[in-house]
Amino acid sequence: MLRRLHFSKHVSAILLIEAAVLVLFLSLPLFFGEFWVVFFTRILILSLLAISFDLVWGYAGVLSFGQALFFGVGAYVGAVVARDLNILSIFAVLPLATIAGFLMAVLIAWVLLVGRNLPSLIFCALGTLTGSYAAERLALGWNYLGGQNGIPGIKAMTIGDYVLYEGVEFYYLALGILVSIYLLCRWLARSQFGLVLAGIRQQEERITFFGYRAQHFKVAIFSLSGAIAGLGGGM
Repeated sequence: MLRRLHFSKHVSAILLIEAAVLVLFLSLPLFFGEFWVVFFTRILILSLLAISFDLVWGYAGVLSFGQALFFGVGAYVGAVVARDLNILSIFAVLPLATIAGFLMAVLIAWVLLVGRNLPSLIFCALGTLTGSYAAERLALGWNYLGGQNGIPGIKAMTIGDYVLYEGVEFYYLALGILVSIYLLCRWLARSQFGLVLAGIRQQEERITFFGYRAQHFKVAIFSLSGAIAGLGGGM
């Protein structure tokens, strides 16, 4: 009974903290100018990258040093389709960036996580770091992607005929996407899937003994984290 009451108080405290943080971010544009609104928007976007890393490392125990790879792939895909194909709709750019991050994560996961033997922590860390470094060198040396200068003059995304310039509207859009992704990941972490991931992080061999294919779960969460990072890059 005491344990149940302690758990209930713990959950209530978390909900209060989450509500307070949400109210804080909802009210920030009311007290700060345009510069700070843009700055806070970038924090919200980078928070998507942080959530993607927390999924693979915090819940699945896969140490990934290459989350920036999926973030960058999403960013470049969004920039290229806007520049070359003049696709600016948010309902096209963000899904394309998300899919790009997902596919890249599936490729990396297939190379690093699928095999007869369980991959070590160092193997995953160095493998993802190597992939990220190789992609960075490719992007910096490829003129099509702008090389060292990147892709300048990217047009803003649109919703119908409305152009989403940096400012209050884009801030609330980023906040809405971040809250949605956070709630999705929170539900996932508390589901049966999340419990299996926690078991893999703590004792992978025992989870495998119970009949779960730990590698498949790792590939699934790694791919999901890549999709979230790609979404952040597209933003």
